[in-house]
Amino acid sequence: MKSVELTINGKAVSRKVEPRQLLVDFLREDMRLTGTHVGCDTSQCGACVVHVDGKPVKSCTALVVQLDGADVKTIESLAADGEELHPMQEAFRQNHGLQCGFCTPGMVMSALGLLDQNPDPSETEIREWLEGNICRCTGYHNIVKSIQAAATTMAATNK
Repeated sequence: MKSVELTINGKAVSRKVEPRQLLVDFLREDMRLTGTHVGCDTSQCGACVVHVDGKPVKSCTALVVQLDGADVKTIESLAADGEELHPMQEAFRQNHGLQCGFCTPGMVMSALGLLDQNPDPSETEIREWLEGNICRCTGYHNIVKSIQAAATTMAATNK
């Protein structure tokens, strides 16, 4: 067992973990943050995207011990139960950017990573950015539309 210290959604966490434990399993099983989904276990689908030190990361590819001292943000960091949704989440809701919802947490976290780098992306740039995220339901049109709407809202509100 190895000791790690992380900040997860703004809270300091100190735990002993197996050296081979994946971040996605740590978040879901140890921290009970089940918004991060396990889709493929092979880094193909993007359902497990979280932010590590401000960058989108597929949590099924990161070992917890590699992240000692890191700041991790999951989908749960965006809006607590009963709180107003984050503008990206609201845009997905308003623009029908989800159907079954399984890919949505990873899509939202990936999209926020894009807007951190490029607050006004073109449709092509959004589609290229999402190449690592798979949605089997929507055909992506409304996901792209949602990200464009969120970009507009976030620029106007400085979020």
